[in-house]
Amino acid sequence: MKIRKANIINQKEMITDVYLHENKQQFHTLVAVPQLEWSTLISYEEEKAELIQKLNASLANIAEKEAAEELSQKIAHWVTEM
Repeated sequence: MKIRKANIINQKEMITDVYLHENKQQFHTLVAVPQLEWSTLISYEEEKAELIQKLNASLANIAEKEAAEELSQKIAHWVTEM
């Protein structure tokens, strides 16, 4: 498990920790943001552009637009570098 620092302000609160757990046997990564009570599974096969759109659509339901966009970019970067 890896913990990344997002450091993104959402509704006057700082989102700090993003947890990444890579499951090499099942070819996916579990991403969790406890401060938002949000998590998702990301398949290894997902394209980066599509992944960013998917993450942004999900995060936009629980976070401000700018925070969701920035967090989507960071998560996509972290997942694709693993």
